[in-house]
Amino acid sequence: MTTYVLVPGFWLGGWAWRPVADALRARGHEVHALSLTGTGERAHLARPEVDLDVHVTDVVNLLRYEGLGDVVLVGHSYAGAVVITAAADRTPDRVAKLVFVDTGPLPDGVSQSEFDDPDERAAKAALVAEHGEGWRLPPPPWARLGFDADVLATLAERSVPHPWATATTPVSLSGRWETLPRLGILCTFTEEQARAMAGAPLFRHMADEHWVYEELPTSHWPMFTRPAELADILHRAAT
Repeated sequence: MTTYVLVPGFWLGGWAWRPVADALRARGHEVHALSLTGTGERAHLARPEVDLDVHVTDVVNLLRYEGLGDVVLVGHSYAGAVVITAAADRTPDRVAKLVFVDTGPLPDGVSQSEFDDPDERAAKAALVAEHGEGWRLPPPPWARLGFDADVLATLAERSVPHPWATATTPVSLSGRWETLPRLGILCTFTEEQARAMAGAPLFRHMADEHWVYEELPTSHWPMFTRPAELADILHRAAT
């Protein structure tokens, strides 16, 4: 049996992992699908002060207070880029492996918003200012992203604006996380592209001896579009 902690990206809560979590539990694994502060069933806790440190602390406290060890720590999108690396950096003794779902770790001192090109960053900042009361990023127009009707209905009901300070806070890393094994599950880009990206300073952690990659061609949200295959890959990651 392996213990998994599944951390969602922007706008989503632990609910987004349900088909994946159910498939892993059916194989005898222990699974914790976490809703970060201000998302999912914790949406009522959203406030302008929720920043990256709050979300990192969410993960660290789950590991600590549930007494978890040898964890496969999984982060999708934003959660992989900055949250799980920072959490593992604080508690590397509790983490056996890091899994990045269609994302990769950003280096110390870089914020999630810096991953976007300047035009996209400006567009998101405008959305926050005009439609998010100056501190929340509204969800995207899900209907344009090709999901089936059931997924769209769930997203419409459960996705929530994301606290924007989490995206603009630079990640703080000491380097203790860098010795941990890493699996990259690539959905919208290939292993060749991922390893080539490592030549740029922003993506310098994307290729070294600690990495294994698996390609799962689909949308950026494989927990909705290919949950069974995603669960299979995570199950194999335990071995």
